[in-house]
Amino acid sequence: MVPDLREPVPVYGHPTAGSECLLLHPVVGRMAGVSDPSAPGAQQPPDRGHRMPIDRAVILLGLFILATVLLLGQIHSTPAASTATPGGSPTTATTVPGATTTTRPPTTTTTSPVKVKPTTAPVLVANASGVPGAAATITNQLQVAGYNVQAPINATANVSTSAVYYVVGKKAGAIQVAATLHIPASAVLPYTTAAPVSTIGTAEILVVVAPDVASSLGTTTTAAS
Repeated sequence: MVPDLREPVPVYGHPTAGSECLLLHPVVGRMAGVSDPSAPGAQQPPDRGHRMPIDRAVILLGLFILATVLLLGQIHSTPAASTATPGGSPTTATTVPGATTTTRPPTTTTTSPVKVKPTTAPVLVANASGVPGAAATITNQLQVAGYNVQAPINATANVSTSAVYYVVGKKAGAIQVAATLHIPASAVLPYTTAAPVSTIGTAEILVVVAPDVASSLGTTTTAAS
């Protein structure tokens, strides 16, 4: 059976209360009351078109407030402190609120100079300064420093500059003796007969004391040398 799709036939008669009219639907077979939107005082259906933008604005405002709170929480979180270790790559240390941080000073290593053992070569001191007892005083200083010294002697002539002479193979020892007496290395010379002594005997290093060294002794003795 094919349904009847014809338009409902209006039924005219006494008007109903308000703004309604009666329509007779051919399929239903009864009268139905519908509102006449053109009638004066008829109620208009609510307009939902303006409500939707307001709802969306409320949702967007809530999301904006939530994002702002999360961002402020990240900004005010405790930052990580970056430290560097000497000779290495930087390390990162995180500071925990309420924790105690202990800072240790860097370790300092002090290297002591290596003490060189005095030469064992026999050392003879000759007084060529004209200051009595100068050779004896220098001999005593060398003995205290650990050198192998012989009895002091007087030089055959006075000289103006102190010098240290050495036999073959004893230059290193002579430089060591000169450094102990603060005599410059340029005054360390090979021993020859030009040295102001008659002989050095069994000595291998000869120290000729002049006024430049004798004047710094401070005290003198009455010894012959």
